[in-house]
Amino acid sequence: MTQPEGKKAKNRTRVKKVRNIILKILGAILIAIVLFLGIVYITNVISNNLEAKRIVPYGQHVSVDGKNMNVFIQGEGEETIVLLPGFGTASPALDFKPLISELAPYYKVVVVEPFGYGLSDQTERERSTANIVSEIHEALQSLHIDRYILMGHSISGIYSLNYVNKYADEVSAYVGLDTSVPAISEQKVEASEIVPIKWYRNLGFPRLQLKMSDDPYAGLPYDEQTKEQLNILIQKHMFNSTQLNEIVSMYSNFKAAEQLTFPVDLPVLFFVQKNHPAVDNWVPEHEKLMEHSARGEMVLLEANHYLYRSHAKEIAEKFMSFMTQR
Repeated sequence: MTQPEGKKAKNRTRVKKVRNIILKILGAILIAIVLFLGIVYITNVISNNLEAKRIVPYGQHVSVDGKNMNVFIQGEGEETIVLLPGFGTASPALDFKPLISELAPYYKVVVVEPFGYGLSDQTERERSTANIVSEIHEALQSLHIDRYILMGHSISGIYSLNYVNKYADEVSAYVGLDTSVPAISEQKVEASEIVPIKWYRNLGFPRLQLKMSDDPYAGLPYDEQTKEQLNILIQKHMFNSTQLNEIVSMYSNFKAAEQLTFPVDLPVLFFVQKNHPAVDNWVPEHEKLMEHSARGEMVLLEANHYLYRSHAKEIAEKFMSFMTQR
């Protein structure tokens, strides 16, 4: 039997009401999302403009490939140490501060801030190892620094393998601070894969992400002004275009480094975290890297990847002992 016309009309009215309610709910959700995105975006733009005025300059700019690269120098020792940062370090000069404080009374310490880091300009130039190494070298040459100990953290270990071979007559020793090793490569990232990250950055979500994250400098020997500047520069550089391009080049940079070893006569000292949280062969692969070195040594530390933040004094003391034994 067919439903009476009146009952059909009531059912149609009920369906229409339910549909309208659903549409109103979906519309309200959409408006809420748009408002949320707008608030995040506007807050980020305003905060960036205000924070840019609070950045306290340090170091000096040198011209490299027509752009400004920032270099920080402290100490007047006879020997020079050139410090290179790990990937994504917002301000190498400020981040290395505990270690610089331990080394500067005895050495001339030079912190090079590659493009996209610290107070250096960004660049669209490919972030290949060859380009990064040549840019760092050009900065040092412009400052007439031509004999030094190279000291690098994390990804700088990959770039340093190229560097110490290309400029073997300039580097007197190499010190690795929990450096990356070629055998434990990063995953390949295509250029198309970083497009969503750019949207994420441009909308201002990194600021929200950082607000919800733990303070990486809590409990460490950094004064409040330094921590404030570090936080401003973290906000400024997180997912910037230069560093995203470096991510795209990272896999090929690791692969190219697989063919390299340290020069046999170059003294090599590694400081390595004793218990890597994700990689079982972290220590053995570092041992392999210096197995052909005439003078190589590794120091294991109960620390995380940023071991120079928490163990600066221990690193400096062991380093100076190592250098006196030449």
